[in-house]
Amino acid sequence: MEMGGGPTLQPLLCLAWLAATLPIVAAALPIPAAAGGRLLHGLLSAFSARGKTVRTASSNSTSTSTSSSKTKFTVPQKYFLHFYVVGVVVTTSLLLAICFYAYMKMTILLPEPSNYSTIASHLVGSNSFSFGGVWSHTMEHKYRVWRTVFVLLLMEIQVLRRLYETENVFHYSPSARMHIVGYLTGLFYYTAAPISLASSCIPEAAAFLRDQIAEFIVKGRARMPDLVIDSSSLIKPLLKLGWCQWIGAVIFIWGSLHQTRCHAILGSLRDNKDSDEYVIPCGDWFSRVSCPHYLAELVIYLGMLIASGGSDISVWFLFAFVITNLSFAAVQTHKWYLQKFEDYPRSRYAIIPFVL
Repeated sequence: MEMGGGPTLQPLLCLAWLAATLPIVAAALPIPAAAGGRLLHGLLSAFSARGKTVRTASSNSTSTSTSSSKTKFTVPQKYFLHFYVVGVVVTTSLLLAICFYAYMKMTILLPEPSNYSTIASHLVGSNSFSFGGVWSHTMEHKYRVWRTVFVLLLMEIQVLRRLYETENVFHYSPSARMHIVGYLTGLFYYTAAPISLASSCIPEAAAFLRDQIAEFIVKGRARMPDLVIDSSSLIKPLLKLGWCQWIGAVIFIWGSLHQTRCHAILGSLRDNKDSDEYVIPCGDWFSRVSCPHYLAELVIYLGMLIASGGSDISVWFLFAFVITNLSFAAVQTHKWYLQKFEDYPRSRYAIIPFVL
């Protein structure tokens, strides 16, 4: 795995994801209460609480003042919309910047002439072999840039779909709340996730854009060459990417389809927007797990990890956070279902069938 993307960007991203992941891992471990395990688990549970779990905590309180304190540091759950607005803005900005850089600087990808390089090295000596190595490195760099464009396209699809679902599928109760820490974590996530996916290309793309802006300022619009967009030059490099990207895309689509169905099921349970009544969700992956929408999210980000080629360590740290965060939230939701419904199916797992 590479630690590219400039001298500081990827290490900073890795540290940020590690700082977000370790408390969740610690809260999930069987740490003795005397060592602070119960306190840590309680804090994480409170921070991650949203919707029904926040209302349950408030309704179980013995006084109005206690109930008020439970919701003091909370925001409406409909603020989930802010996550996806931020995700769309950040992802679209990165996608346009890196796509422009790739289009202007990275020529159409061609099959790597490995056979030619090998034959030439035998015929004319090591200089040709060195040239072939440089050529191969250049092509690898171009593949990496266009691969980043491909992964950002997947992320763009994801955040746009989630934005649509938040507005048109989910019906949040006016009393549904989430903790302010969870809200800030969501904003952090949808800022850092697309940056992590593009971290290997951001420094060079930013440098290119900076040079273009400086040139525009010096020369003026009249002396700048016209930008002509050839659609085939945008599509062909993406079509020439490797099998890894297309397998990742298939996994991404599979997860997206299931998440769309599961969100539709959850949304249909609350057609009455003012009602706080809950019923047991059924259908699709709900037959096996309590949080199939979280399971589908894991599949979606696994698809993006595979499509990225797995060479950027920041993407691995991102995926580790997704696993730990969603697993912790799924376990809390699963416990809530078991406490809420006496007839809840005991055969269901929290998020991963036969595992958790």
